[in-house]
Amino acid sequence: MTWGPRKFGAVTTAAVLLGSCLAACVGPQPGATTPPVATCEPTPPSAPKEGILSGVNLDWEHETLEQYAANLGERPAVTVTFTDFPMSDKDMENVDAAFEQIRANGGTMLLTLEPKLGLAAVTPEVADDLSSRLARFNNAGVPVIVRFAHEMNGSWYAWGQQPTAYVAAYQRLATAIHAKAPGSAMMWAPNYGGGYPFSGGKYQAVAGTAEFAALDTNKDGEVTGTDDPYAPYYPGDEAVDWVGMSLYHWGNTYPWGANVIPEQGKFLQQLTGNYNGAGGNDLAVPDFYTEYGAARNKPVAIPETAALTTASGEGATPLAIKEAWWAQLFDPAIPRDYPALKMINWFEWDKNEVEVKATVDWTSTKDPTVRAAYTAALPEWFTFAAEPTACTPAGDGDS
Repeated sequence: MTWGPRKFGAVTTAAVLLGSCLAACVGPQPGATTPPVATCEPTPPSAPKEGILSGVNLDWEHETLEQYAANLGERPAVTVTFTDFPMSDKDMENVDAAFEQIRANGGTMLLTLEPKLGLAAVTPEVADDLSSRLARFNNAGVPVIVRFAHEMNGSWYAWGQQPTAYVAAYQRLATAIHAKAPGSAMMWAPNYGGGYPFSGGKYQAVAGTAEFAALDTNKDGEVTGTDDPYAPYYPGDEAVDWVGMSLYHWGNTYPWGANVIPEQGKFLQQLTGNYNGAGGNDLAVPDFYTEYGAARNKPVAIPETAALTTASGEGATPLAIKEAWWAQLFDPAIPRDYPALKMINWFEWDKNEVEVKATVDWTSTKDPTVRAAYTAALPEWFTFAAEPTACTPAGDGDS
């Protein structure tokens, strides 16, 4: 099985100084030669009535958002950034730099919080401090979706396989953000359940503990693939605004690393719990899309996706692999048959992956040939950010 790509990195590029505002702000005035100044009215990030938000997980150390948008030919509607949580002074500086770039670009920040010191570090004070910072972002015209402690059902993160502590921390953070940052929302995003419980990870639940008992959903005294990989971790409908799941093509046979074309239908099969390939198992996996999206009236996001290609020179070409994967993401039947799916974010990184002991090029715009094919394939129902307009905050949140 794979435990999913490790996604670290920080914003080190200089903050863009231009201001912006989103759809909630007053638009440009006729005949204006400079962007008008308007007041932003923060509203929670919502799913578009029609279409799907197109976003990016950007490698901030090597590419600015402006450069990526120029390569894509569109302004991404969602931009993902990662940070340790609680944030150090440097983390705060990096997140603020990401905010400035998104403010200049337009669109929504998807802020992924990684509590590497453990869930106990997410205190009420820490939650309140973050909500104040987000309120400032919201008042300046940038909506934020907070993806807290993603892949919490995995065994590889310090916050993993601790459902009781996780739910408490998530609810604590959601309460603070909903109360103080009206232009922000909360996303719950477990790892795809194929291969659960991902035995062997450093943070695997230990038999005899209360957390282990909570994960033993069928009460047979074990935590295995027959237990529900999602339900014990769900924080409740009031705390959750969006649901999400990262879905990658790592290959068709474990161990990963081969350059192979993804099986037909793999993306939607994983999303709905019907995939029985090498990335899954022979046991039933719950239908994530229906159970946590459509049935609960929650918009569904794919916060991260891409297809594995390495420089081994063996197997299928990077273009063929990536084209086959994004053809599944851009299936014209998706808006009709899966109307709750409202966000797809490409993982635009070229980085070493410990699972394959090699550098994986996940990108879609780095290589000119791949970029041309990708941009030509973007579906008309993808939604991008509008042209940014300068605005002044409606009110200041404490930073």
